[in-house]
Amino acid sequence: MAQSPAHRFGQIIGDVLEVAIEPLLVEFAKQHKLFLDKKGPRPARRGTKVTWSDLNGNKHDLDYVLERDGSLTEIGTPVAFIETAWRRYTKHSRNKAQEIQGAILPLRATYSEVGPFIGAVLAGVFTDGALTQLRSLGFTVLYFPYEAVIAAFRTVGIDAAFGETTPDAEFAEKVRAWEALSSGDRSSVGQALLSSQGPSVQSFMESLQRAVTRRIESIRILALHGRVCEWQSIQDAIRFVEEYEDPDEIPPLVRYEITIHYESGDDISGKFVDKAGALEFLRSYQTSAPAVL
Repeated sequence: MAQSPAHRFGQIIGDVLEVAIEPLLVEFAKQHKLFLDKKGPRPARRGTKVTWSDLNGNKHDLDYVLERDGSLTEIGTPVAFIETAWRRYTKHSRNKAQEIQGAILPLRATYSEVGPFIGAVLAGVFTDGALTQLRSLGFTVLYFPYEAVIAAFRTVGIDAAFGETTPDAEFAEKVRAWEALSSGDRSSVGQALLSSQGPSVQSFMESLQRAVTRRIESIRILALHGRVCEWQSIQDAIRFVEEYEDPDEIPPLVRYEITIHYESGDDISGKFVDKAGALEFLRSYQTSAPAVL
């Protein structure tokens, strides 16, 4: 079945967004000795998609993942999950924001011990509510408004504006105009898009850098000993605390509670029922982040 000109032009705008942001991530990965996984073949995984599984075994296809100790042949530790999306209409943008949440939040929970950066690079029409919702969930959002997209295409003489009543013939003309451009002119559209939101782009990359290079300020370990006591009423619980006395001997270990506090204010916590789990958690940070002692 032939692809409609409207769908094809939407793909073109989405591709421009990816082509604009990808060189920034490539350079960032190079500077910080990280591996950037993106769509395309990679011996370490099957197919061309960037697919990660969460704790429940659900698979999520992503646009970009930055990995520490990763390579073409080895899957590393994810330090950043980043999605890109272009949407023209509010009704579609709401669904896309929810889709991004559904893909990345389970992965953040799965890799909570490393506290990965989660980012969304969006373009087009996204409501303030959708953007606020993403930010409230911990996403760093880089947003290119619809008007910025139109202005970027205008720099190469293409009117990218359209609505729900735009005829296919007009979309076909936009596609032909794009395909007639040189590769340099196509790249310039992405550059114009980045330039239009320069401070926001810089802020996004600075947030990514803080997340990747954050330094440990302190490590708090609480070894809990004793037995769990449960009561049916607040009054019984109060009576227990009032009458409680410290035991003469140390009861058996219940668990280790570990909190790693970063200079940035971030905290990453873990609970472990044995020493092996606690040590594995702590040792995972020996090469991932320098400590301030």
